[in-house]
Amino acid sequence: MKLYHASGSPNSRRVRILIAEKGLNIELLPVDLGAKEQFSDGYRAINPRAVVPTLVLDDGTAIGEVPAIMRYLDEAYPERPLLGTTPKEKAIISMWERRAELEGFAAAMEGVRNAAAGLKGRAVSGPHAYEQIPALVERSRQRVANFYSDFDTRLEDAAFVAGDSFSAADITTLVTVDFATRAFQAPLPAGCGAFKRWYDAVSARPSASA
Repeated sequence: MKLYHASGSPNSRRVRILIAEKGLNIELLPVDLGAKEQFSDGYRAINPRAVVPTLVLDDGTAIGEVPAIMRYLDEAYPERPLLGTTPKEKAIISMWERRAELEGFAAAMEGVRNAAAGLKGRAVSGPHAYEQIPALVERSRQRVANFYSDFDTRLEDAAFVAGDSFSAADITTLVTVDFATRAFQAPLPAGCGAFKRWYDAVSARPSASA
């Protein structure tokens, strides 16, 4: 298998962390986003949406979209499951991973893509051009702030985002915090004690450097 990824892509990092947690040996092929390699004919033949990451299986099947890649890898390599083993565990983890993606990750991404000067005409990732809407940036900041507050409340009652064990929900939440902090200048507020406790523990895992 091969994973087409970009070192600076938060979505790519979500998959790399999962790969590291599961101890998988998958060839990583870099896609230069700065050089717009994702729009090349060669890469579009692999992923017509022109985004990273993309997992290519041994038989040539290409799987895009982070949740789909995570699901495939977790089921194809069931040792050290990160998306649950029972129907209940799978549902709870998927629910919290989805909330982290929608309420935090997507909010930060929306803010960055509508604010960054280098993304003019590229406010939405993918094959089509969309102009930036600067008015969305402040709303994105409020959404990220609400995400921090809501997940701080959650982590007051749980060791990890989806319960007692590290899961894909923690991966997406960790990447969200780092992305919001570095790219959107929206770090965890000082008052989010439970979230900070969780963040310090999870960011110390070896996989976090993937």
